[in-house]
Amino acid sequence: MDNLNYGIIGNCRSAALISKEGSLDWCCLPEFDSTSIFAKLLDEKKGGSFEIIPQGECTIHQEYFQNTAILVTRFTQGDDVFEVHDFMPRHHKMNGKYMAPPEIIRFVKHISGKPKVVVKYDPKLEYAMGETKHFIKKDFIASITHEMKYDTLFLYTSIHKQSILDGKVITLEGDEYFLICYHEKILRPTTEKMALELERTKVYWLDWVDKTPTYKKFNNEIIRSAITLKMLTYDKTGAVLAAATTSLPETIGEVRNWDYRFCWIRDASMVIKVVSELGHKNSAKRFLQFIIDLMPDKDEKLQIMYGINKEKNLTEISLDHLEGYQGSKPVRIGNAAYMQKQNDIYGILMDVIYEQIRSFSNDIENVEELWSITKGIVWIVGNHWQEPDKGIWEFRGEDRHFTFSKVLCWVALDRAIKVAKMFGKTHKIEKWTGLEQQIKEDIHKNAWNPDINAFVQSYGSRHLDASVLLMESYGFIHARDPKFVNTVKAIEEGLSNDGLLYRYKNEDDFGLPSSSFTICTFWFINSLFKIGEEEKALEHFERLLGYSNHLGLFSEDIDFKTKRLLGNMPQAYSHLALIECAINFSRKESDEQILESIS
Repeated sequence: MDNLNYGIIGNCRSAALISKEGSLDWCCLPEFDSTSIFAKLLDEKKGGSFEIIPQGECTIHQEYFQNTAILVTRFTQGDDVFEVHDFMPRHHKMNGKYMAPPEIIRFVKHISGKPKVVVKYDPKLEYAMGETKHFIKKDFIASITHEMKYDTLFLYTSIHKQSILDGKVITLEGDEYFLICYHEKILRPTTEKMALELERTKVYWLDWVDKTPTYKKFNNEIIRSAITLKMLTYDKTGAVLAAATTSLPETIGEVRNWDYRFCWIRDASMVIKVVSELGHKNSAKRFLQFIIDLMPDKDEKLQIMYGINKEKNLTEISLDHLEGYQGSKPVRIGNAAYMQKQNDIYGILMDVIYEQIRSFSNDIENVEELWSITKGIVWIVGNHWQEPDKGIWEFRGEDRHFTFSKVLCWVALDRAIKVAKMFGKTHKIEKWTGLEQQIKEDIHKNAWNPDINAFVQSYGSRHLDASVLLMESYGFIHARDPKFVNTVKAIEEGLSNDGLLYRYKNEDDFGLPSSSFTICTFWFINSLFKIGEEEKALEHFERLLGYSNHLGLFSEDIDFKTKRLLGNMPQAYSHLALIECAINFSRKESDEQILESIS
C-alpha cells in the first residue's frame, strides 16, 4: 500500500521529501515556498526526481539517524552494501547564527563489496513548466530553464559527471557525494568536506534534541514529532508552515488539494505553544516577532494566513500541466483562503501571547508591543465576535456562527484579562470581564443543542464537529462537566468511524467528507483521557500510531477503509496533537509512579 512513505529532510529554510526507495521526489529551492526543482510527487513523468538505483534486486531499509533530521537509506545486495545519508546542512557559525544554505547533500557511504548503481538526476525547474537543460562544466552540472522564467541549479559530485547524465552503471568502491545547490559554490566541495557537513549537521540536531525533556512513555514519538515541527519552522522570519507540500489530496481523485506551504496563524500558534512546552523558547520568540511585524497598525486585522516572508497576497492558481498525486488534479499554488474571515485566530494568538508572558516573564522582549497587541485584539473581538465567519475548516460557502470561533473569541478575552492582571492593568479588567461573560453565556445558549445533548458545529445546527472538543483544552468548560462529557460521547457515536474521526459529516463546498482528519482523532483521544476513559484513550492512541508511515510521520488525513495516509505531508497539525496526547499519557504514568512511591 502506498502510505506516503516519504521522509522529510530540512534545515529551517527549505525541505525535501525522499521516498522509501531513496528517490528525491519533492523539493523547492531556495525556500519552502519557492518553485519546485523536483516534483515527481505531483507528476510521475513530468515532475522530476533524483534517484540512486541499485542494479539487481536488493533489500532497502530506511530510518533516521537517531534524534536527528538525517535520513539514512541502506541498500543491501548480498555482500554489496551502501547507504545514502540525506540531509540539508544546518549548524552553528562562529557568530552564533546558523549555517543553513539552500542545499541538499546526498552522502553515499560505502559499507562493503562493489555495489553497482545508476544515477537518475532529472531536476525539472520552475514546477516543470518548461524544458530544463543540463550542461557539464568543469566543477559541476548546471541545470537551466528559461522558457517560463530563468532559473538554475548546480550539482557537485565526486562521481564522473558524464556517466550520471548518460545513465551509465557506476561501481561504488568508496564514499561519494552529491551536493545540490541553488547557488554556485565559491570553494569547490570535496568528499571530506561533505563528510564534515554531515557530522556538523548531526551535532546540531543532537544538541537541539538534548534541550528537549525526556518522557516516560512515547519519548521516541515525541522527539520525532518535535524534530518534524522544527523542520517546518522558517528561521528567517519565525513563520511556521502548515506542511512542506502542496496539493497532496485529502481523497484520491478528488479536488480537495491545497497548498500548505504558508503560515496559518492558527496552526503556527498551536505549534509554538507545544514547542514552547518542550523548552524551545527561541522559536516562540521568533514567531511572536513575526506577528508583531505583521501588525504595524493598532487596528489592523490579522489575515488567517501569510506567506513565510510575511506576504499578504497568496493568489491561488492551478498548474494544469501537472497530473497531480496519483492523478488527483488540480495542483494548486497559492491559497485563496487567505482572504477568509476566521474569528478564532484572535483567541489562538492571544493564548500564545499569554503562555509566553507566563512562562518567560523575566526573559521576554517587546512587552509593550505585546500589550498593545493584546488591547488591539480585545478591540477587534469586541466589535466583531457577534459576526459569522468561515470557521476553522475554511468553508468557502456562506458564513455561519461557528461554535469553535465563538469559543476562541471567549479565549481571547479570558487570556487578555490574565495578561492585564500580570501587567497590573486593573482598569481594563472590569470592562473586559463583562464582555467575556457575555460571550460565554451566548455560547451556552446558542451552541448547545438539547435534542442532540451536545455542543454542535454552529448556532442553530444539528451537526457535530470535532473542533468543539477543544472547548475543554482552552479552559472554556471543565472536563467532567456533564455537557462536555455528553459532547464527547455524542461525537464518538456520530463522527467516529473505526476509531478515526470525521471533522464533520455534513456536506461542504465539495460534497461529503470521505477521509479522517488526523488531528481530530488526536483531539478525540485527548478528550477521552480528560473525561476519565484513559484505557480506551490509550488503546486508540496506540492504534493510531500504527497508521503512521514507516518513519513515524503523519500527513493531514487517513483513509477510513485502507488506513493509508492522505493529504499534505508531513502535517504540523498532526504532529503537534500527537505530542500533546503523548505528554498526557507520559504524565499520567509519572503521577502514578509518584503515588506508588508515597504509598
